[in-house]
Amino acid sequence: MKYLPLLWKNLWRKKIRTLFTIGSLFVAFLLFGVLMTIRTAFAFGVDIAGIDRLVLIHKVSLIMQLPVSYQAQLQSTPGVEVATHNTWFGGVYQDPSNFFAQIAVDPEPFMQIYPEYVLPPDQMKAWLDDRQGVVVGADLAKRFNWKVGDRVPIQATIWQPKTGGLTWEFNVAGIYDGEPGVDKTQFFFRYDYLDENRTGGQGLVGWYIVKIADASQAQAMGARFDEMFANSSAETKTTTEKGFVEGFANQVGDIGTIMIRIAAAVLFTMLLIAATTMAQAVRERTSEMAVLKTLGFTNPTILMWVLGESLLITVLGGGLGLLAAWVFVQQGDPTGGLLPIFVLPSSNVAAGAVLIVLMGLVAGALPALQAMQLKITDGLRRN
Repeated sequence: MKYLPLLWKNLWRKKIRTLFTIGSLFVAFLLFGVLMTIRTAFAFGVDIAGIDRLVLIHKVSLIMQLPVSYQAQLQSTPGVEVATHNTWFGGVYQDPSNFFAQIAVDPEPFMQIYPEYVLPPDQMKAWLDDRQGVVVGADLAKRFNWKVGDRVPIQATIWQPKTGGLTWEFNVAGIYDGEPGVDKTQFFFRYDYLDENRTGGQGLVGWYIVKIADASQAQAMGARFDEMFANSSAETKTTTEKGFVEGFANQVGDIGTIMIRIAAAVLFTMLLIAATTMAQAVRERTSEMAVLKTLGFTNPTILMWVLGESLLITVLGGGLGLLAAWVFVQQGDPTGGLLPIFVLPSSNVAAGAVLIVLMGLVAGALPALQAMQLKITDGLRRN
């Protein structure tokens, strides 16, 4: 710490160069944080998807429906804890641009399977008591300023009501929350309300979610389920929820790999800039280092001095950039619902901090070695 004032003074000898270098590092790590956030958003909950939850869809396509009668068979299968079903609604609220997921569910088994959705007991009871009840995510409620008790009209695009027209009416019975990483932009309403009031498709559901007792038996249980419905009019294809979510996310491309490659290219460029800055700084102070050695500064001290200066500049620029990315992400999804899981995971923040330190060490390594190996006579002669 006693050399910190000296490092700070040296850092600002060339103010313009230092400011540009810090600014470049700031932008690089701001981009790193945002890119990692987008990568997480496109994973769409892969990290929290349960390996003990299996998803059954129609063997032909996800858009094909399955009989609701499958639930009793699934629930009675040994090794199954809870079985339930979901059905995509696909309605529109006010404007087609207001996209959010609307899913018909069976409330009690659904909440048993997804304990990460946190709903107060009184709101759960209100949902069970109201056939038109719906629970919405905290982020979705905030987006549209909904509160418990509000009446929400949704325009049908797939399931038309028997009453005529296209409007389905829902009552906000509850607002669920959850830990970071949980999608809080969804709209869950009761399947019985949908099934009783739609003009067609009675007795059909979109897909099944089955929670099994032993996650290590996921593959065997999936094969067993598919065998149960083989040669029926609606054969199934079963996978783990994690695999299902990954496959769904990959339909738009391997976004994760793209984001990592872009971040790597940006950080490598910044490494070259930081290394160039340190090389110039050491070259400009060759004679000073020779004098320091004459005064008794040891080679290890010179080495640590140069590395410390390199670390200081990367920590300033990179640290501020990473902090700015974190602050930006805390403001929530800037796309209006297209990236419902918009968080910067703590693991990525830690990875960014490690990269900052590594960049400082690598950028300063060669100039520091050259300064350490400098002979006093050579340094004074160059001056």
